[in-house]
Amino acid sequence: MSAPLPQQVYQNIRANVSQVIHGQDDVVKKLLASLLSGGHVLLEDYPGTGKTTLAKAIAGSITGMDFKRMQFTPDLLPSDILGVSIFDPRNQDFQFHPGPVFTNVLLADEINRASPRTQSALLEAMGEQQVTVEGQRHRLARPFFVIATQNPVEFRGTYPLPEAQMDRFAMQLALGYVDRGEEIAILAAQQAGHPVDALEPCASLTDIENLIRAAEEIRVSEEIMGYIVDLVAATRDVAEVQLAASPRAALTLMKAARVIALFDERGFVTPDDVQSLASDVIAHRLVLDPQAKFSGLTARQIVDEVLTSVEIPA
Repeated sequence: MSAPLPQQVYQNIRANVSQVIHGQDDVVKKLLASLLSGGHVLLEDYPGTGKTTLAKAIAGSITGMDFKRMQFTPDLLPSDILGVSIFDPRNQDFQFHPGPVFTNVLLADEINRASPRTQSALLEAMGEQQVTVEGQRHRLARPFFVIATQNPVEFRGTYPLPEAQMDRFAMQLALGYVDRGEEIAILAAQQAGHPVDALEPCASLTDIENLIRAAEEIRVSEEIMGYIVDLVAATRDVAEVQLAASPRAALTLMKAARVIALFDERGFVTPDDVQSLASDVIAHRLVLDPQAKFSGLTARQIVDEVLTSVEIPA
């Protein structure tokens, strides 16, 4: 039996997730693009919009995809995430007990409630797919995908994510509120229980690995690479920006755009692919000066202005 086409695998996962998450096809598409390009996602939205359910639905759609959830709290320690070595009196040595980070999909719920020390425990894991505990290096599972959530309206007992942590996220996405019809569908689907509990896998880890390899074969022309670099570099010339996007943002944008092209059944990346992801990839990496913030200017508005000012390749 031949392996399913990459586009078919994507459509199967998208349709499967849509049984649980209604009206969020664009977010699901971008979240899968981040997974397949080796990135991580920060979901920032109001309580009850389905952030946790979305993470569970993605993991539940793929056979063999290990999923773990951690509720981040102020008293959480780095060892609670990474693991710890415990002395074994029978063998007279220390045995390493892996933490929740040793998984395929890690849901870091309300990540900004943990202290900066605990937040930093994820830096190496997200950037290098490994952790170092007591001088010993441990490789993480592949794929390794962090979905972190945070509430934009709660500030008591929270610690803002530092710039280095924000830069580790490939994208920052928001689910938002769905329209009336979709919300009625949500109510109807949960009259007899939550649909995520009955979700059946529709793809395998092998399918995901095939998708990753297929995305790596998508062609990115020199003109498109130049366009991506120009977009990122343009953020460094904006007076209101204190910290602009780094080369990591350009690399992330290119990798994610290849996956989008794959989903749309094209063998090459177009400017439209880049533009569709630019705000999600770049905006959360920008730090605006205080005066710009007080005036109501947002990072996404700056990225939108950059998109209109940078010349689009023919």
